[in-house]
Amino acid sequence: MGKPTKQRRKGQVAARAKGPSGAGTALVKNNPFEVKVNKQKFNILGRRTKHDVGLPGVSRSKAVKKRTQTLLKEYKEREKSNVFKDKRFGEYNTKISPEEKMMKRFALERQQNHEKKSIYNLNEDDELTHYGQSLADIEKLNDVIDSDSDTEERGILSAELTAAHFGGSGGLLRRKALTGEQDEEEEKPKSRKELIEELIAKSKQEKRERQTQRENALELTEKLDTDWKEIQTLLSHKTPKSERKDKEEEKPKPDEYDMIVRELGFEMKAQPSDRMKTEEELAKEEQERLQKLEADRLRRMHGKDEQENKKKPKHMSADDLADGFILDKDDRRLLSYKGGKLNVGNEEEEGGNEEEERESEEESEGEPGGEDEEEAIVEEDDATDSPSDLESDMGSEEEVTANEEQKEKHKGNEKKLQSEEEQNAKIEAARSELPYTFTVPESYEKLKSLLFGRIIEEQLVILERIQKCNHPSLAVGNKAKLEKLFGFLLEYIGELATVEPPELRTIDKLVLPLFSLCQMFPEAASNSVKFVLQDAAHDMEEMIEVKGRATFPGLDMLIYLKITAILFPTSDFWHPVVTPALVYMSQLLTKCQVMTLQDVVKGLFVCCLFLEYVSLSQRFIPELINFLVGILHLSISQKRPQGYILVHPFRPAGKNSDLLLVCDKKDMETWKKQNLPLSIVTRLKESSQTEMNHFRLSCLAVCLDLIKKCAALYESLSSFHEIMQPIRVLLTEHIPVNEYPKQLQELHQNALKELEDKGKQYTPLVCEKKKPVPLKLYMPKIVKVLEFGRKQGGSKEEQERKRLIHKHKREFKGAVREIRKDNQFLARMQLSEMMERDSDRKRKVKNLFNSLATQEGEWKAMKRKKFKN
Repeated sequence: MGKPTKQRRKGQVAARAKGPSGAGTALVKNNPFEVKVNKQKFNILGRRTKHDVGLPGVSRSKAVKKRTQTLLKEYKEREKSNVFKDKRFGEYNTKISPEEKMMKRFALERQQNHEKKSIYNLNEDDELTHYGQSLADIEKLNDVIDSDSDTEERGILSAELTAAHFGGSGGLLRRKALTGEQDEEEEKPKSRKELIEELIAKSKQEKRERQTQRENALELTEKLDTDWKEIQTLLSHKTPKSERKDKEEEKPKPDEYDMIVRELGFEMKAQPSDRMKTEEELAKEEQERLQKLEADRLRRMHGKDEQENKKKPKHMSADDLADGFILDKDDRRLLSYKGGKLNVGNEEEEGGNEEEERESEEESEGEPGGEDEEEAIVEEDDATDSPSDLESDMGSEEEVTANEEQKEKHKGNEKKLQSEEEQNAKIEAARSELPYTFTVPESYEKLKSLLFGRIIEEQLVILERIQKCNHPSLAVGNKAKLEKLFGFLLEYIGELATVEPPELRTIDKLVLPLFSLCQMFPEAASNSVKFVLQDAAHDMEEMIEVKGRATFPGLDMLIYLKITAILFPTSDFWHPVVTPALVYMSQLLTKCQVMTLQDVVKGLFVCCLFLEYVSLSQRFIPELINFLVGILHLSISQKRPQGYILVHPFRPAGKNSDLLLVCDKKDMETWKKQNLPLSIVTRLKESSQTEMNHFRLSCLAVCLDLIKKCAALYESLSSFHEIMQPIRVLLTEHIPVNEYPKQLQELHQNALKELEDKGKQYTPLVCEKKKPVPLKLYMPKIVKVLEFGRKQGGSKEEQERKRLIHKHKREFKGAVREIRKDNQFLARMQLSEMMERDSDRKRKVKNLFNSLATQEGEWKAMKRKKFKN
């Protein structure tokens, strides 16, 4: 029993030796509630465990203590700008002894003083000088300042002067080594009187030296001025012309590069121009311009003058000072008497030309009257007039005034008639003029009423103004209206094609506004054209179902196909509008039977459209070649095809198998090559037999021309000769070329030459010399499967990268955790401050209520005492 007591005593002694902190940690470690054990699932031999046991209470208290010293301090000083920083060297460094601190501070102070460069700092060790003399050599007494040197020596503070008046020795600002003579002088110090006398003598000597330097400088400047004047006279002397010419000849000619540089220097610089306006701004300006022109036209149509539209002067009150007017012209009028009545400038209102005419007439008529008046004046001077003379004079004056009034009335009526006629002419011209603003027609009938019956120029102007006045950027619904306008215009073009005779020139001009609308609204335009193509294909299918055969469409559909090639790109591999159009044209050449010459013309027109569509893409069209073979078959007399095959819609023999056969030699001789107009389709029935034969020969010429173009287009195909074999057989063996005119024979020879000049380009099948390169096979990447939980192997760079990523992730999580704890700590501090403020406020309120209660009790006691008394 005695042994355990000894061990307990030894433990108590050790705990006392460790101190209070050691005792606290020991108590915490021994307390099972303060220790956290991190259990492991498996115990592995040889693995060290670092954090198997933890003390969360101790670590928490350390963290709180650290935050109170750092974060809480910053939080309390967050609104304070002044900070006291102790920059003394080693003040808070406990590893340095006080003696080392003092030595280091003294060395830093000496180093700072040595590095100073300011000449105004008297505490430096450098030697200070004044006018080449050391300040330490000058005696330390004040110099007596004379009136002459007042301006120059005022404010000078020398080392000797300060030492003489304020004490100290003159050797504080010197770094020179002391010599033997200076030692002797120091051994025999001078008296105060000697120092003052020496200082006065030195100051006078310096004053004399400065005076002499000033005088020397003045003399030198005067001498320089005189010398310069002499040199200037020599410089102003002009050299004779002969010497100048010699010098000019000696000058080298400027280089081409220098000349170009000088020219560039004198070139006009590019000036800034106005910015490019947007499409919306241009449309707005155009609309405003057209609206203004339309308003002027309506005013002229109603016979209103421009002066009526001007603003009338406002009413002016009697006390108006009239200080805001601008005098544009002189409005003063002359007062005159005419016919016994007051005339206030009526002549000016009627016009300046009428005034001049009247004045000239009055002068011509009033010349004799003027002489009589002069004679009457002379007689009045001599004697008084008789009554009979006065009456005659009055009568003559009345007659003259009456005649003048009649003439003026007659002229005024004529002027009125002329002005009315001019006004009526202006009104009629304004009515006949096209309006400048139009609304978009809501139906096809309204568009037709606007355009039909007008010349093509007016129709183009109307369509242009409709687009400008209703631009999509000017209003919300304008886009939908203009999209409908495209369909209406397309329908109008189709109607013009069906008119007898068709207005092809008008259609050609109307393609321009149609193209501009297509560029603005491509989706709506494509939908409209697709609807037309779909409707035409549906009609063809219905006709085939009902009649068993189809006919070529009218001229309007052919024009629609031509317009499609203008509006949309035909070189695309697939296009939502052009591809259906190509399919429809191929159906026309294969399903529509050739019964009349009109059908031949329509088929040749479709062939021309095919070549236009595929001119860029060079797409092979078999229907085109087959149709040309059929057209050539219609021009031969022998109806047994040998060497070629006919396909639908052509037949080897039948009712319409000789449509292009011409037997009359006279008609062949009179034929001349001409282009086939598309409008000839409608007037073939009225033509004679000769015109029909000429028409057949023209169709054959067009067919030969198309064959030539096809040969040039498909010459790059490897199967070119096989494709053109039927045409070559027809041209060489079956067509009677010798009977045709010379122009047709030339076309035949050119087409045949185009077909035969193309050499056969066949490449035989040969085995390749080199073995074909096999396809690259991706070998499987074999990765060694390691144990669970261990890092997989790899290169050093990859392992380092993974290690850094893992470290960054760990540090990032730790930083987020610390920030979260900092916020919680600050929230606790803010809550404690708030609770402290609330408790303080409650305490003050309680004290206030207590003082008020005591005061109220005292007042009531005094009141009761007063009532008792």
